[in-house]
Amino acid sequence: MIEVYDLQKHFASGFIKKKYKSAVQSVSFSIEKGETLGLVGESGCGKTTVGRMLLRLIEPTAGRIVFDGLDITSLKHAEMRKLRPRMQMIFQDPESSLNPRMKIGESIAEPFRLGLGGRCSRSEIRNQVQELVDIVGLNREHVNRYPYQLSGGQNQRVVLARILAINPEFIVADEPTAALDVSVQAQILRLIMDLKSEFGLTMLFISHDMEVVRHMSDRIAVMDKGRIVEIKSSKDS
Repeated sequence: MIEVYDLQKHFASGFIKKKYKSAVQSVSFSIEKGETLGLVGESGCGKTTVGRMLLRLIEPTAGRIVFDGLDITSLKHAEMRKLRPRMQMIFQDPESSLNPRMKIGESIAEPFRLGLGGRCSRSEIRNQVQELVDIVGLNREHVNRYPYQLSGGQNQRVVLARILAINPEFIVADEPTAALDVSVQAQILRLIMDLKSEFGLTMLFISHDMEVVRHMSDRIAVMDKGRIVEIKSSKDS
């Protein structure tokens, strides 16, 4: 599903004399369809940068990204826009991923209104939203609330519902429980695993917690100072 070749990212700093800092250096790996690859490493090692480059949210300095046989590295904006429904990201902070002025039901329905989940009538959209709310374990009363009225764990469930509305094939989960209370982290991780199994998702799961990555992943890539230093089966870690 995903093949990455010699991926690099350099960030520029300075106004008069440009200096470049290498955040990612010559990273290569692949993710099979239906597999979860865990990406683990200390804060600042480049994990999030790799995840965002896979979706072209950050442009790579060099290297190639192949998604389902298509080299997406040089695709133009319009071409990437067509591809984006198949590739989604779960960010660390769920509240920052949601529009604070939109009710939960409106946020989940937005992909359908934009046609990203297929063309639907108003009644079909309403039924789809209710189904997704049930799938991610929310109550239907949550539909009429705003993000600030929900807990962090509930908002992350809303984010998952929105992603499922688009029916993606590949997800980058960037420390999806980092902003949540310890008491709800296990619930969200279990939900992500259940959704991956039910919908046949392929995933890059990013975390600094080896135990979490071992539990969530089929294989683990260890990253240090912008490089992947080891890739192994989670059973061997």
